[in-house]
Amino acid sequence: MTADINPGDGPGTDSGILAVDSGGSGLRVALGTAERGALARRSSQVPVRTGARGIDPDHLMAQLVPLVRALTDETGVPPPATAVVGAAGLGTLGHALRAELPGALAREFGVRTTALAADAVTAYVGALGARPGAVVVAGTGLIALGTDLTAWQRADGWGHLLGDCGGGAWIGRAGLEAALRAYDGRPGGSAPLLARAEERFGPTPGLPGQLYPRPDRPAVLASFAPYVAGCAADDPVAAGILRTAARHLAESAAAVCPRGGEPRIALTGGLFKIGDPLLVPLEGELARRLPHALRVPAEGDPLDGAVRIATALATGALTLPGEESLLSVVQQT
Repeated sequence: MTADINPGDGPGTDSGILAVDSGGSGLRVALGTAERGALARRSSQVPVRTGARGIDPDHLMAQLVPLVRALTDETGVPPPATAVVGAAGLGTLGHALRAELPGALAREFGVRTTALAADAVTAYVGALGARPGAVVVAGTGLIALGTDLTAWQRADGWGHLLGDCGGGAWIGRAGLEAALRAYDGRPGGSAPLLARAEERFGPTPGLPGQLYPRPDRPAVLASFAPYVAGCAADDPVAAGILRTAARHLAESAAAVCPRGGEPRIALTGGLFKIGDPLLVPLEGELARRLPHALRVPAEGDPLDGAVRIATALATGALTLPGEESLLSVVQQT
């Protein structure tokens, strides 16, 4: 059954906790206790498969079991009574995971309470904890998540064909469009971006063939975002792309941020490593659109968020709102 996510009597602070972060780059696992937090971590570089049933719970368990066994031997902690699994694509691809994973964890490890969370939720909790605010998660894609602790609000996260506006793939695609405009002699082109595109992908006429057949097209597009940032200081077209990306990011943050009080805003994800060419205009946009919100650095990453949720769940202190597509708790009876 799905439990209400409210404070209550947890299994105790000495109980084992298991935290999992499943994403596009693989599986990361932490094992510890509610009293001491995560004691050790391990990872697999193989992403969990998706198929006709969505995220494959059998493939996740096949990777998870040896990692947890190794961590148990390393730490000597008791078997986990509480598990939190944060998974990319849970909202749209998580039906089989929700139906089968809690039972599999109970059979394999004796887990009694399992929380299934979207990776945006674990990113939020890793960045801000259980505080009102908004988190912008930006890498290849883009999603913003906010809460006033009574309900979740999300914006974008619609994928590179329909949205993810301001994310890495969006910036890379816009940069390549500007390069192709320069190649054609059309307005709005950028000779510096054309040069970088040929450096990255080879002769321009071959570019469509390098992109359209690729199943990892969003990641390939996002790989060009650092080149756009590298040109921004001297190229007004590249700088304009990043200003527009900053506006999109701030619009998503404003759509989910609580209107009252003093909410916090944090940024997390690999996109922000491109630095000032994006961050400077973004800070200005956030200050203009959300003057009541406090900009803070992210405290941790999605695995840290899964550990925090597991600790709160094990001690009966979880106060985050529940919503099946974002965060749900299953108790084994």
